[in-house]
Amino acid sequence: MPGATTTRETLWAAAHTERAALADDLAGLDAARWALPSLCGRWSVEEVVAHLTAAASTGPLRWIASVVGARFDFDLHNQRRLAEHRGATPAETLARFRRVTTSTTAPPGPTAAWLGEVVVHAQDVRRPLGLPHTPPVETVTAVARFFAGRDFTVTSRSTIRGLRLEATDGPFATGEGPLVSGTTLALTMAAAGRQAYCDDLTGPGLPVLRGRCSGT
Repeated sequence: MPGATTTRETLWAAAHTERAALADDLAGLDAARWALPSLCGRWSVEEVVAHLTAAASTGPLRWIASVVGARFDFDLHNQRRLAEHRGATPAETLARFRRVTTSTTAPPGPTAAWLGEVVVHAQDVRRPLGLPHTPPVETVTAVARFFAGRDFTVTSRSTIRGLRLEATDGPFATGEGPLVSGTTLALTMAAAGRQAYCDDLTGPGLPVLRGRCSGT
């Protein structure tokens, strides 16, 4: 697996694949399901999709201008960009998302972070909807390794500090301390603060990780 999903080009290709898979999964949802709460804070399924469209439509200069315009209130910045890219109907929101499937536009930051944005937010909506999809292990491993290395869009490094994480379906392993094990996807989602995925994990370090997720 070394190098399998580590170049900028392969990271973007993986992001494009996961965007397309999510768009296909969401086709045909009725209005009630689009309005369901996601795993991402107060946002609904539709709002998360609009947020993904915004992320794929906002380059560095526009991102900086938006953040400055929001007086560095990142919640306000995200809400404004979400509203900009949300359609008048869920069908329009989905159509807008499909149009950015192959975009390489992104705010400032490493490409692995924007692959992580797609992987995490896709599961934020799939889990409540009961839509089964697991990205390729090499795709999620690239995100897991990035999350283990730094706090960026999520406080992942802080969330897993002092714990040993080991994937049961791939090569990902990191840290020292009480063990937490499970699929690469479950470990990645928990590192991103999604407490629901702690139910898919085991090990003596799990109570610590679950407690940290509950506070994010």
